[in-house]
Amino acid sequence: MPKFQRNSIVPPLRLAFLMWVFFSFQFFLNIDLGFLGVLPRTTSGLIGILTAPLIHGSLNHIISNTFPLIFLGTTLFVFYNSIAVRVFLQCYLLSNICVWIFARGFYHIGASGLVYGLAFFLISFGFFRKNFKSLTIAIVVVVLYGGIIYGVMPSRPGVSWESHMFGALIGIASAYTMRNDKSLEYD
Repeated sequence: MPKFQRNSIVPPLRLAFLMWVFFSFQFFLNIDLGFLGVLPRTTSGLIGILTAPLIHGSLNHIISNTFPLIFLGTTLFVFYNSIAVRVFLQCYLLSNICVWIFARGFYHIGASGLVYGLAFFLISFGFFRKNFKSLTIAIVVVVLYGGIIYGVMPSRPGVSWESHMFGALIGIASAYTMRNDKSLEYD
C-alpha cells in the first residue's frame, strides 16, 4: 500500500482513539464529561468547540460516530489528501462554533457534526467538481450514508440536530469553496 494511503487512516483513527479514551474514562470512573460539550453562548461552553467531538453519552452514541468517522475521514484523506486537513479542521471547528453561536441552550456533545460535515463535503464535492472520481465517491457516500439527511431536522429531544445541520452546511460550504482548488490536480 502506498505511503499516502497507509497514512490516510491515521488522522481519523487518532480522533477515534481519543474519543474512546474519553468514553472509557467516563465509563470506568463513572464521571460525566458532558460539561466539556458546547454550551451555546456561554464562556464555559467555549471549551466544547475543541472537546465536544470527544465526548459521547452512551456506547451506542460513540459507536454510531466511530465507524462513519473512520470511513469518511479515510476517504477524505485518501482521495483529497491535498485539502483534507483544511476540510477536516473546518468541519470540526466551524460546526462547533456555529453550534456555540446559534444552538439551543444545552450541552452539545459527540462527533456527529464532524461526521455530517465530512459526509456532506464528500457528497457535494462530487456534484461541484463533476469529475468521475468525485462523482463516484459522492454516489458511494450517498448509498452508504444517504439516510443522514434526516438527521438535520429536529427529531428527538436531547439530540443535537443543530450539530448535524451546521456540520452539513459547513461540509457543503467547504466543498463549494474548494471545488476549483489547484492542489487537487496532484491527488
